[in-house]
Amino acid sequence: MTTTETEEPPTLTIDELAARAGVTVRTVRFYGTRGLLPPPAIGPRRVGHYGREHLARLALIEELRHQGMTLAAIERYLKQLPPDLSAHDLALHRAVVASWAPETVESVTREELDRRAGRPLTDDEVGRLTAMDIVARDADAPDGDAYRVDAGLLRLGVELLDVPFSPETVLAARTALLEHSRAAARDLSRLLRDAVAERDARDVRSLSAHMHPLVVQALLTTFQRSLREELREWLDHGGED
Repeated sequence: MTTTETEEPPTLTIDELAARAGVTVRTVRFYGTRGLLPPPAIGPRRVGHYGREHLARLALIEELRHQGMTLAAIERYLKQLPPDLSAHDLALHRAVVASWAPETVESVTREELDRRAGRPLTDDEVGRLTAMDIVARDADAPDGDAYRVDAGLLRLGVELLDVPFSPETVLAARTALLEHSRAAARDLSRLLRDAVAERDARDVRSLSAHMHPLVVQALLTTFQRSLREELREWLDHGGED
């Protein structure tokens, strides 16, 4: 289901889109010719411009690719999605896909860190990513100029850098999300264990694999709606507690 949010006008050139997504211009063009990315809006001088929905769709494609899906499988996946999904909805789909990824911590140079972030990072921004436990100095690197990066969280962390909140607020929000998500996971796990207590171990594993994506999607959808309701109530009361 699409959201009713208004997308910003397309403003990114193909070079800017590729840089923000951490891919090459050739990759963007290739995805476009395969129909994986919608065509850009054509502006003055016949220059193509891309928007947030292009960036979000590109991030979803890259996430699917990192999960090991073939190009044909990615095409089938995207064809099942509504054609008018917003950047917000595409980000939710990517979150569901990313939930299957194992924790991957890699050692990269500062140059590679900037490339994966999609933009040059200042020392202050690297420090904020470090505070979020997404980036850390690699003490074992021979030249001392390398970082250990949680690849699955880097893109989210970079997006949080642009949120107009203080680092303390972002970290407090992260702590709240971790605490409540773990509590929900414990409760759901207990319910599922009780429900399958008498089943064969093989049936339990099969049911668990089947339930995992459903539970993740349910949590995302429920949280999204709850947050929307909380924000609406807050705004209706003039932003007062």
